[in-house]
Formats: sequence, C-alpha cells, structure tokens
Amino acid sequence: MKQKIIFGISLLFGLMFINSGFNKFFNYMPMPDDMPKNMLKFMAAFMEIGWLMPLIAVTEIIGGILFIIPKFRALGAIIIFPVMIGILLTHIINEPTGLPIAVVLMGINLWIIFENREKYFPMVNK
Repeated sequence: MKQKIIFGISLLFGLMFINSGFNKFFNYMPMPDDMPKNMLKFMAAFMEIGWLMPLIAVTEIIGGILFIIPKFRALGAIIIFPVMIGILLTHIINEPTGLPIAVVLMGINLWIIFENREKYFPMVNK
C-alpha cells in the first residue's frame, strides 16, 4: 500500500514539474495579471540571463520524468532539490501567498529523499 501511495504522489509531483518545465519553453499558461511588482522584476531578471530559464526548464523536465520512474526516483529527487530550494526561497522572500504549496512540494521531495536514503550512502561513504 505504501508503494502505491508513494507512486501516486510521485506521479503527481513529477507531472507538475514536467508541466512547469514545458511551460517555460512554450508559455501556454500565462502569468496572472495581479502578479506583484517584485515578482515581475524577479522574473524579468531571470529572463535577462538567456540561458537560465532553459536550464531550469530542462532540469524540471528531466527531474520530473525521473521522479515518476521508481528505479530512478532517488536521482530525480536530488535533481529537483535545488529547484525546490529556489521555489521555496522565492515564495518566502517575494511571494508568500504561494508558500503553502511550496512547503508541501518540498516536504514531498524530502520524504522521497528520506525513503531512498540508502541509495545516497555510496556518494558520502568512503
């Protein structure tokens, strides 16, 4: 039962990141009209650096795909982790209204990292 719950949550989590990554390329979900000015400035700064948004998009797509596949879920969680840190800090500093969903997503990512902790030990053990 636990594995089915983990798979269901991982599927939704992965699809959210895949969707977010593709949206950065194809812009099919427009930004809200009531976006705060500090967030608009923040996004404009990201767009000013021409390579940054495509890098984040590719990271989200690859990480989301790997997060869905049980064999590669541990790798997907580690790939998405720095993106989640950025999302969480963005919502803490610039846009607190999105903080609850960012905290839930970070919790899911940390849960998957914890569930796969034995796979990370070879990276830190000598």
